[in-house]
Amino acid sequence: MTTMKRPDEDNVPIVDRGLRPAVALRVVLLALVLAASAGAFILFKNQLDNEIVLGVLGVLAMAGIFFVVSALIGFIEIMPQANGSDGLARAFVDSHPDGTVVTDRKGRIVYANAAYGALTGAKGEAEVQTLETLLSRNRDATEAVYRLTNGLHEGKEGAEEFRVQKALNPSSANGSGAHWYRLKARVLPNSGNARQPLYIWQISDITSERDDQERFFKELQNAIDYLDHAPAGFFSAGRKGEIVYLNATLAEWLGIDLTKFHPGSLSIADVVAGEGLALIQSVQAEPGLKRTETLDLDLRKTNGQSLPVRIVHRVSSMRDGAPGESRTIVLAREEGSQNDQSASIASMRFTRFFNNTPMAIASVDGDGRILRTNAPFLKLFSGVVSRDDIDRGAKLETIVHETDRLRLQSALDAARDRQGDIPPLDSLHPGDDGRHFRFYVNAVIDQSDEAPEEAAIVYAVEITEQKALETQMAQTQKMNAVGTLAGGIAHDFNNVLTAILLSSDHLLLSARPSDASFADLMEIKRNANRAAVLVRQLLAFSRKQTMRPTVLNLTDVIGDLRMLVDRMTGTNVKIDVEYGRDLWPVKTDLGQFEQVLINLAVNARDAMPEGGTITFRTRNVEAEEAAARNLRDLPPGDYVEVEVADQGTGIPPEIIDKIFEPFFTTKEVGKGTGLGLSMVYGIVKQSGGYIYLDSEVGKGTTFRILMPRHTEEAVPAAETAATAQAGEQQPAAVAQAPEKEPRDLTGGSAVVLLVEDEEAVRRGGKRMLETRGYTVHEAGSGVEALDIMEELNGAVDIVVSDVVMPEMDGPSLLRELRKSYPDMKFIFVSGYAEDAFARNLPADAKFGFLPKPFSLKQLAEAVREMLDA
Repeated sequence: MTTMKRPDEDNVPIVDRGLRPAVALRVVLLALVLAASAGAFILFKNQLDNEIVLGVLGVLAMAGIFFVVSALIGFIEIMPQANGSDGLARAFVDSHPDGTVVTDRKGRIVYANAAYGALTGAKGEAEVQTLETLLSRNRDATEAVYRLTNGLHEGKEGAEEFRVQKALNPSSANGSGAHWYRLKARVLPNSGNARQPLYIWQISDITSERDDQERFFKELQNAIDYLDHAPAGFFSAGRKGEIVYLNATLAEWLGIDLTKFHPGSLSIADVVAGEGLALIQSVQAEPGLKRTETLDLDLRKTNGQSLPVRIVHRVSSMRDGAPGESRTIVLAREEGSQNDQSASIASMRFTRFFNNTPMAIASVDGDGRILRTNAPFLKLFSGVVSRDDIDRGAKLETIVHETDRLRLQSALDAARDRQGDIPPLDSLHPGDDGRHFRFYVNAVIDQSDEAPEEAAIVYAVEITEQKALETQMAQTQKMNAVGTLAGGIAHDFNNVLTAILLSSDHLLLSARPSDASFADLMEIKRNANRAAVLVRQLLAFSRKQTMRPTVLNLTDVIGDLRMLVDRMTGTNVKIDVEYGRDLWPVKTDLGQFEQVLINLAVNARDAMPEGGTITFRTRNVEAEEAAARNLRDLPPGDYVEVEVADQGTGIPPEIIDKIFEPFFTTKEVGKGTGLGLSMVYGIVKQSGGYIYLDSEVGKGTTFRILMPRHTEEAVPAAETAATAQAGEQQPAAVAQAPEKEPRDLTGGSAVVLLVEDEEAVRRGGKRMLETRGYTVHEAGSGVEALDIMEELNGAVDIVVSDVVMPEMDGPSLLRELRKSYPDMKFIFVSGYAEDAFARNLPADAKFGFLPKPFSLKQLAEAVREMLDA
C-alpha cells in the first residue's frame, strides 16, 4: 500500500525557531495572571465587603462576556495568527528552491528551509550546520563568507560564487566531483529589532549553469577561431565607420598586428585605398532596412601597398534614416592565380582600374540618364548626386551648372550621333561657383551586351586649381605689362618735363618778378613739378623709382607718424596702434614707407564715412609661421609684418584683383587719381616686401605688409654713390660727396661732356650749364660721345650722360671710358631708379646720379659737387 503525502510535506522547514517561544510565553503569562487573581480572592475574601466583591465580580463578568463575544465574532484574536501576507512570505521561503537560512548577528540559526537541508545533507534539526562550519575547509568559500559577513554588518547585501572540490551533500545524485555554488546574503527587512538584526543567506548549486557557460564559451571560441582563420576576410564597422572587429585573416592580409588592435582604433577610411571609400559610402539602405552590394576595390596594407579585393558589403539603416552598423566579407585575388584569365577575374580587374582612376567617369544613355559611375565620380559630386539617385534614373545635367546645360545637351546629342572630336565643356559646380570642372564627352561606337542603351562616356576633371593659377598668371602678366607701360611712359614724360623745367628756369633767369610773364612762367614750373609727382607715382608702381633705403625700426616709424596720421584722418576716426615686442630691423626708404602708411590710412578713413577705428599692428613673423600661412609668391624667411585694418565698407570681391592697378579708383571724379594703392604696391615690392589684403564687405579691410628681416652684412670697400629723391628741395646725391649746399655753382674752366639722346633736354642742359660758366660739348649717343672724347684727347672734366640711349647706353659708355680714363668723373641722368641700371656695372664703379626731371639748380649742384669730390 502506497503512502500518500500532502503537497506541502516536502516544504516543511527543517529549523523554525521564530514564533513558538513568544506564543508560549504569552500563554504562561496569562495563566499566572489568572492564578494570581484567584488566589487574591481566596486570600482576602473575609476582608472585603460583599458589595465590593460583587461589584468587582460583575465587572470581571462583563469583561469576560465582552472578550468571549469579541472572540466569537472575530473582533479580537485570542491566539495571534499569521496574517495573509506573512503566510504568503513564509510559504514562499519554505518552498524556495535555493537553500535559505536565517541567522542572528552571532551566527545562530533561526530558520532553515527544506531546500537548505537537501543541499547540505541535513535530515533533521540536529544535523543542520551553519555555512561557516560547512565551508570552513575551503579557502575560497571561507573568504567569500567572510566578505559577505562584513558587508552584512555594514548593512550591505552581496553575492559571491566559489568552487569546492566536493558537493556539500555527497549523497546527492551529482554529488561527485567539483561543484560551483552561488551564495547571497542580505539583512532581513522588518526583523523587529534593530540591535539584533537577522541575516538571510541563500545558497544554490550552479554547477550545471557553469557547465553550460563553459560549453557555450568553448563553442564561441571555436566559432571565433573558425571566423578568424576562414579563407575570407571579415570586418564589422560601427555607425561612424569605425572598425570594431576584424578577423585574423584580414589582419594578416593587411599586415595589422591584432595584439595592438582595439575596437575603434581603425576606420574604414584607414584600410581602403584610392577612391574606394566613396564607393563604400555610396551604399546606403532605406530607413529601417538593410542593403548588400558587391564591390571591387583596393585595400591599403600597413606598408602602403594595395591589395585588390572583392567585398560583399552589407549596411543597415536606423528607422530615422541614420546610418547603422555594417558587416563586410573580403575576398582577395591572389597574384599569379591560374584562373587569372577567367571572365570573373578580368571583370574584377577592370572594375578595380575603373574605380581607381583619378578621373571621374560616368556612362549615360541617349536621354542623358546616368547608367553607372566610378568611385571618383561619386566623391567629386557627392553633394549633388548619390548612388540612389543614379538608381532612380538621375540625369547628367544635375552635375552641371544650369547656365551650361544646353551646351552639355549639345555634346550629348553629338555623342548620340556617334560624332567624334566633341570639344570639352568647362562648367561650374551647380552648388558652388568657386569650383570648376572640365567635361569630356566621347561617343560609344560599339554598344556592349551588358549596356546596349549606353550612348556616351563622360569624363570629368576638377580644374579649380588650374583656373586659379590661370587667373593668377593673367593678373601677374597684366600687372607686369601695366608696370612696363607705366615705366616707359614715365621715362619719355620725364624727358618732356626736364625740357619744360630747364626752359622755364632759363626764362626766369632773364625775367623780373614785376614782368607780366613772370607769373605765367612760375605757373608753368609749378605744374611741371606737379606732373613730376605723378610720374614718380607711375615709377613707384613699376618699381623703378629712386629710393634711398636705410635700416629702420618700424616701431619708431609708426610712432613718429602717428600724430600726422591722426590729424589727417579727422576727429571721427580713432587711431589704435598695437606694437609688437622686439621688432626686427627692416631696410627701406623712410619717406617712401611713410607714404605707404599714409596712403593706407587715408583709404581706410575714406572707407569709414561714419567713423571708426584704424588699427596699426606690428609683429615678427618667423620663417615657420610664414611658410604655414601658404601665401602666394612669399619666399621662405623671417619677416616683419605691418597690419593696417579698418572697420569700413570693405572691398567687393569682383574688384579686389584690380585695386593695385594704376588709375583704378572707386572714388568720384575729381577725388582720386587711382595711383595711391598702385604706388603702395610698387614701394613695397621695390623694397623687397609683399602686400596682401583680406576684405569682407560691410566688415572692413586689412592690408598686411611683410617686410623681410634685415641682417647686417659686410660693407664692400667701394660703395656706389648715394641716391637722392627727385624734387627741387633735395639736391642730387653724388658719389662719396657729403650732402651740403655748395657755395659756388659756377663752372670756371671746367669742361662738361653732355650725352643725351633727347634733343630738347640736351639743348636745354647745354644752355643752362653754359650760363654757369661751363664749357659744354654735347653728344646724342654713347658712340658719338666716344668720338668726341677722342677728338678732345680726353680733355673733359666730367661726363653727364643719360642711361637709356640708342646704340650705346650710359652704363656701356661708362665702362668704355674707364678703360682709357679710369679717373673720369661721371654722372648718370635717368628717370629710373639707380638700382635699375647699377646692377649692370662693376661693384666698385664710382658715379653720381641725378634723377629726372631736374631743374637748372639741381643740374648745377650735381655737376659742382661731383667736380669738388
